[in-house]
Amino acid sequence: MALQFESSEVIDRPIDKVFHFYAVEHVRNHPRWDSDIELWLDSDEPLRVGTIIHRRNKRSGTPVEGTMEVVEFEPNRAVAMKIQDGSAVMHGRTTFESLNENQTKITTTIDIPWMDENTDKTFMNNRLAQVSQIRKRLMESEI
Repeated sequence: MALQFESSEVIDRPIDKVFHFYAVEHVRNHPRWDSDIELWLDSDEPLRVGTIIHRRNKRSGTPVEGTMEVVEFEPNRAVAMKIQDGSAVMHGRTTFESLNENQTKITTTIDIPWMDENTDKTFMNNRLAQVSQIRKRLMESEI
């Protein structure tokens, strides 16, 4: 059975601004909240279903090349990606919920099919909490 991680936070900004920062500008902003990841595109076209984002994950010390394929892109609602680092495949999905005109709840779920319930979840849970706080701080200070 796949291992699943979930993280939610409330951003004190309107949903359209939060979605734009997180999803539309994902290639530019993701490395800012997770410095172990480098992202780039082969073209300047906007993200949409089918877009392939190239990535380099340096978290383990040895850089691993991979891709992120956009599999869902619904403005102000959700963005999801199939993530491949080397031979490892994961699935990430972030949803956006307007709590009021100036607050947005974002929830990120990561499914890792090759990990099971016996895997130590401490590192991933700590990492998700850490990047969530960085992302929140960036959004609230820049948007």
